[in-house]
Amino acid sequence: MNTWLKKFFEVFLPLSLCLIVIGFVGIFLLLQTTLPTLGPRWLLFFLGVLGLTGVGLPITYFLNGRFPSNPPADELVIIRQALWFGIFGGAIAWLQLGRVLTGGLAIILAAAFTMIEFLLRLFERSRWNPKGNS
Repeated sequence: MNTWLKKFFEVFLPLSLCLIVIGFVGIFLLLQTTLPTLGPRWLLFFLGVLGLTGVGLPITYFLNGRFPSNPPADELVIIRQALWFGIFGGAIAWLQLGRVLTGGLAIILAAAFTMIEFLLRLFERSRWNPKGNS
């Protein structure tokens, strides 16, 4: 097994499964046992972010492996990119609950998150030193 796939099974698959289980089982239990008051509503958004981050983790790992960058994305970058999936899903759910979500707003929100990640990666690239010298 190559190192790219081995790293996925050792590092990211257990984390992804834990986040998915905590997020979606928590949402199921929350919906079955509580009333939609303010506290459980925010817990729903939090658990949704966890669950969607778990779903986005293998996707971002695959995309970073398929389209490598310079400097290469390390573990924290991949987790941060997966967290953007979860935050986007939570924001979409929050906007839909307020009945203000439109297709254009969802596209603008996705473009804003993509731009933030692009600028963060650009900042990392400007500070990257391949020889390890300070």
